[in-house]
Amino acid sequence: MAVLIAILFAGDVQQALPLRPTSPAGAVEIPASANLSPLPAMPEPAEQQPAPAKKADTLQQTSELALVRYVDGEFAKVVTPIPGGRKGFHLKAGAPLDSSALRMAIGSNGSAANPGDKVQITKLTFRPKEIIVDINGGGHKGQSWRDRVHLEVGGDMPQVGAQQQDPVTSVQNSPGATLYLDFDHALPDMTPDELKDYLSGMLDFKEERSAAVQWVDTLPPEMKKAIAEKRAIVGMNRDEVIAAVGKPEQKVRETKPDGSETEDWIYGAPPAKTVFVTFEGELVVKVEEFPGGMAVSPE
Repeated sequence: MAVLIAILFAGDVQQALPLRPTSPAGAVEIPASANLSPLPAMPEPAEQQPAPAKKADTLQQTSELALVRYVDGEFAKVVTPIPGGRKGFHLKAGAPLDSSALRMAIGSNGSAANPGDKVQITKLTFRPKEIIVDINGGGHKGQSWRDRVHLEVGGDMPQVGAQQQDPVTSVQNSPGATLYLDFDHALPDMTPDELKDYLSGMLDFKEERSAAVQWVDTLPPEMKKAIAEKRAIVGMNRDEVIAAVGKPEQKVRETKPDGSETEDWIYGAPPAKTVFVTFEGELVVKVEEFPGGMAVSPE
């Protein structure tokens, strides 16, 4: 009986084997017991950082306004003697100071300011390849006759006009000088700090408080706050508006039917953000701000 069952079972196995799928040639069979590790995680693509804005090749109008706002009027300490005279002294932007040329200029025109003196930038003039920097009124100002005349009284020789003066008045009465910052090519775009760095061979701005800061300290709290926040408010005068938001790109004067005059200082232009600061006489009577994307016009 056992032999008969074995013969029948063997026949079933032989019939079932052809039904089993065959592996393709060259295929590798993997045992079911093999320990397969999962596929390695694909690295996440690196987050793309926005490319930094490319700096303009030439000086932009907004940069020029910033230079006037943050450099014109500032105090500095003299590092090397500054020649006087109408011809001024030329500095090569980004190059070491030419000591030989400096000695010759001082020998010809004298020194308008010496190391340690406090001076003030009183005007910036932008030309195609140079920036003219007037100091204490510029080299054309020369020296006041009051600074050179002495009176002999009782054996003493006091200097006329030598009374105690505040720093601003003292600077205004000092001899003037002019520096020419030469680039030999179109003026590059620059920040106020970069312009100060170009002048650092002769002037040190780091140890001096801003002229605007010294003046702002004397203003009422609400004006100081508005200037710190860089916004114009009603009641400001022209100097306070300039300290807060700088010089305007455009001015528009209008005469009303009653004969009174108003003047709008316009900052920006559509479609960008635009601000109108309206003066009656010397004081601001209205400030209007229009966000970007709107067509605006003063009333």
